[in-house]
Formats: sequence, structure tokens, C-alpha cells
Amino acid sequence: MSAIRIYGIKNCDTMKKAMNWLGDNGVDYEFVDYKKAGVAEANLPDWAARAGWEKLLNTRGLMWKKLTDDERAGVDEQKALKLMAQYPALIKRPVLDTGSKLMVGFTPDTYAAQLK
Repeated sequence: MSAIRIYGIKNCDTMKKAMNWLGDNGVDYEFVDYKKAGVAEANLPDWAARAGWEKLLNTRGLMWKKLTDDERAGVDEQKALKLMAQYPALIKRPVLDTGSKLMVGFTPDTYAAQLK
């Protein structure tokens, strides 16, 4: 299996749960902090094509609430990708890329079904 990459922000609770699950289940992975590495913008078109921009855009987080009404209005794929590139915290975490599969968000059941 190719190297699994998990993208997110290090101090996010969901990220910690996902990385703990991977470690506990013997899954080797590489962690990429997309805020520090600046990889979000380059990967967003691919992620949106594979998972759907609606799934990637976190509209329940604090960053979404901080946006202006104009920024939140009329969001389509192009606007969503631009917002997520500008504010990486808007990307739902974690984004796990196995090479063949892309998983957005974390639930133990989904990881168990997809990674074992």
C-alpha cells in the first residue's frame, strides 16, 4: 500500500482522534499540517474532484462563523475552493489520502472499513 497522508491541523481534537486510531491500528501514515506546509491550495482541486467540495467545506466550524455574510453567500465550487485556500481552517478535518481513496472527516467505523 502506498504511503497514507493525513492532512489537517495538529492541535485539532478530531485530528488527534484520527491519528490515535491510525497508530492504535498499526497504520503507517505521514502527517501534513496544511496550515504550515501551505499545501491546501495545491491539493484542493484534486480533493474536490475526489470527495466533492461540499464535503470538504466545513460550515459548522468557528472559521465559517467568522466569515462575512458576503463571503458566506452564494457559495459554489469556485467560491468554496477560493475560501478554503484563503482560510485552510475551513477545510473539514482530517483529509486522509491513501492514494486510491480520499476520506474527509473521521469516524472509527469508516476508517476501519476503508483501511483494514
